[in-house]
Amino acid sequence: MTTEGDGSVALEAIVLAGGSGKRFGGGKLTAPWRGGRLIDGALGAAFAAPARSVILVTGADERVAGAATALARRLVQLDRLRIVHAVDHAEGMAATLRTGIASLPPDAEGAFVFLGDMPLTPPDVLARLAATVRMGAAAAAPVFEGKRGHPVLFGAGLFAALRALKGDEGARSVLARLPGLALVEASDEGVLFDVDFADDIARAGRL
Repeated sequence: MTTEGDGSVALEAIVLAGGSGKRFGGGKLTAPWRGGRLIDGALGAAFAAPARSVILVTGADERVAGAATALARRLVQLDRLRIVHAVDHAEGMAATLRTGIASLPPDAEGAFVFLGDMPLTPPDVLARLAATVRMGAAAAAPVFEGKRGHPVLFGAGLFAALRALKGDEGARSVLARLPGLALVEASDEGVLFDVDFADDIARAGRL
């Protein structure tokens, strides 16, 4: 089975949206953002990726699922959206990532991993990440001005390692063990920008 828009590798997209947003003051992913909610940024980028489906992993904020469904309906993408809940989300990012990887279809050959609080991913980098993995890279990530960003596209060979993660470290340790992570130049700093505090929303408008 091939990936829509890619033609040779069956890719999926995962959006991690399980955090509570404590530093933000709570409710981060459902905070107002450009006429919608903050989660719309990462979810919209995931829908723009050359992926068959978009798996949203929810956790602390029960309103995220409703916001995601509303966006998917507006974008006419409801048929691509799947929402799964990480029951152990309080453990940290590893729990939501494990849930997302475990939810992939058996024939998935790769998965983009988007972070729900990164709303400015430039869509043009996504096809180039896919092309890099299609050419044999175990994983590919965007880089801007020498700094590695998100989303990361993981080949299926790394899924077992991702399912074994614990705690709040995300996939950093998995990437650190790779002999070589393929880096793809991004067009702007959206691959680095994340929202941690309420003031970051205003800063995003200046980027």
